[in-house]
Amino acid sequence: MKKCRFGAAVLACLLVLTMVFDMIPVSVEAASSSEIKNQITEMEEENEELKKQIKELKSKYKKNENEIKDIVAQKDLIDQEISLLTAQIANINRQITAFGLLIADKQDELDMARDHLAELNEKNKERIRAMEEEGGLSYWTVLFQANSFSDLLDRINMVQEIASSDQRRLKELQAAAKDVENARADLETEKSALEETKETLNATQAEQEAKRQESDKLLRKLIEKGEEYQAMLDESEALQDELMDEIADLKDDYKEAKHKEWLATSVPPTVKPGTDTTPSNQAPSSSGWVRPVKSYRLTSPFGMRKHPVLGVVRMHNGVDMACAQGTPIYATRAGKVTRTAYQAGGAGNYVSINHLDGFASIYMHMTHYIVGYGEYVSQGQVIGYCGSTGGSTGPHLHFGISYQGNYVNPANYIRI
Repeated sequence: MKKCRFGAAVLACLLVLTMVFDMIPVSVEAASSSEIKNQITEMEEENEELKKQIKELKSKYKKNENEIKDIVAQKDLIDQEISLLTAQIANINRQITAFGLLIADKQDELDMARDHLAELNEKNKERIRAMEEEGGLSYWTVLFQANSFSDLLDRINMVQEIASSDQRRLKELQAAAKDVENARADLETEKSALEETKETLNATQAEQEAKRQESDKLLRKLIEKGEEYQAMLDESEALQDELMDEIADLKDDYKEAKHKEWLATSVPPTVKPGTDTTPSNQAPSSSGWVRPVKSYRLTSPFGMRKHPVLGVVRMHNGVDMACAQGTPIYATRAGKVTRTAYQAGGAGNYVSINHLDGFASIYMHMTHYIVGYGEYVSQGQVIGYCGSTGGSTGPHLHFGISYQGNYVNPANYIRI
C-alpha cells in the first residue's frame, strides 16, 4: 500500500509538471523580463520538487536492488541446503537397501537353522520310533537287558552318549538360530533408525522447498517493483530534461528581453538600433572582406597593449572600433553563425561566424544581436548593433579574425 501511495504521488507530480509545460507560452517575445523571470522561478521550483522525487525514487530503487540481492543470496543457500539434503537422502536410501539385503540374508540363515533344528528333532523321533518298532525298546528296556554289571554300564554310557550328542547338537543349532535372530534384529533396528532419519530429512527438505517457493515469489514481486521504479525514474528524468531545456530557453529569452528593455531606455535617440538592417553595400577589399561598421574610430589596434579595464599588459586579439551606440554591425564575409552568447565582464553580447574556408570572425560588446545560432549570413548583412556590454569602457566593436584557430591581424584583411 505504501508503494502505491508513493507511485501515485510521483505520477501526480509528473502530471502537474506536464500541465506546467502545457501552460508555457509558445512564444515569449512579447513578455517582459519580469514575467519571464517569474516563469523561470516557477519552473525552477518545479524542478527542485522533481529532483526530490527522483532522489527518493533512486533511493527506493537502490533499496529494492539490495533486497533482491539478499533474496538471491538466501535462495542460493536454500538451494545448497536442498542439494545437500537430496544427497543425504539418496545415501540413506542406499544404506536402507543394503540393510534390507543383509536382513534377507540373515532371514535365510535363520530359516536354515530352524530347518536343521526341525531335522534333528525329526531324526530323534525316527530313532525312538525305530527302537520301539524293533521290539518295543525303551530306555529302561535297554538297561534291563544288560547281561552283566559291566554290560549295564556300557549300555548306560551308550544311551547317555547318544543323548548328550543329540543335546549338544540341539544346543548348537539353537544358539546359532539365536545369534542369527539377534543379528537380524540389530539390522532391523539400524534400518528403522535410518528410516526415521530419512523421514526427518524428507521433512526438512519439504520445509526448504517451501522456503524456496516463497523466495521465488518474493523475488518476482521485487523484480516487478524494480521495473516500476525504473519506469517512473525514466519518465521523471525525461521530464526533468525537458524542464531544464525550457528553463535554458527562458533564460535566453530573459536576457534578450532585458537587453531590449535596456535599449529602449538607454540608446541615444540619434540612432535607433534594430531598425537599420540595410546591407553595408561596401566594396570588398582585395582580400574579399568588408568593414564590420561604416562609421568608426580605431581606438586599439591588434597586438600587445595595456588592458583598459584590467590594467595589465597582454595580447589584444583584434581591433577596437569606437562607434555610436546602436550603429549597425555587418558580417564581413558570408558564413555560418557558430555562436551567439553573452559573457559578463568580457565579450558581452557577441557573435562568431565561420566562413567555411578556415577563417572565422568575431564581433563583441553588441547591444544585442539579430542572428541566431546555425543561421547562414551573407556578406554585409546586419548581424547586430554597436554597444558597450560586458567588459567595456564605452560603445565600441571589438572585431577579430582567426585562421585555423589562430587570431590574425584584421588590418591585413580589411581597410582600417
